Amino acid sequence: METEAKFGLIGRNISYSFSKKYFEQKFQKLLLNNYSYDIFDIEDLQNIKEIFEIENIKGLNVTIPYKEKIIPFLDELSDEAMAIGAINCISVKNGKTKGYNTDAIGFEKTLLLHKKENQKTAIILGNGGAAKAVQYILKKNDIPYLTVSRTTEINYENLSSDQVKSNLIIIQCTPVGTYPNVEDCLDFPFEGITENHLIIDLIYNPEYTKFIRNCAEKGAKTANGLYMLEQQAEKAWEIWNS
Repeated sequence: METEAKFGLIGRNISYSFSKKYFEQKFQKLLLNNYSYDIFDIEDLQNIKEIFEIENIKGLNVTIPYKEKIIPFLDELSDEAMAIGAINCISVKNGKTKGYNTDAIGFEKTLLLHKKENQKTAIILGNGGAAKAVQYILKKNDIPYLTVSRTTEINYENLSSDQVKSNLIIIQCTPVGTYPNVEDCLDFPFEGITENHLIIDLIYNPEYTKFIRNCAEKGAKTANGLYMLEQQAEKAWEIWNS
């Protein structure tokens, strides 16, 4: 009898999930007929233990807004998840849950694929779970950065075009502009963007956010979150099967 294995995604308002499609295609390709992937669209984490206890559950992805909030419910964390303070992947083995951060690996691969020698400092837009993985990777690669969010000292109101001009890597880590609100865009001094900039927007749906389009108009090199997403999914698959 072929073994059954269940996987899924935990988040809120996540009907547009990349992960479900990605893993279902993977199961098909590998002829894993008894593998399934479900969406757990939940209002809060109150009954999260019930998901962990589903029979044959092997692994879970975690997305907005639970990447940080879910940590206290887990049995253990990998080193990088502990350092980052946010997780996006859980393995369930012998009834024990362990949290990992595969966003970091996905982001690092994206960054190193596109980064040029002259791009030495960065601005991170946002300060949530995804931004924390980005901060971790920038530190690891000795890239100084400014974090800009609604609550930081430098925020969307006072970020200047000169600051944008002098930091040639900009990473957009907020959900602003995600489908279906595709015309939404952060308040940002786009006049500081030049053709020397690298812009990475972690959103993948739509393919080109308004933020990316505005930067591309200034001649900047742009990348969306799709490659990062594929890479983090592959890493999750590796973890679940190790």
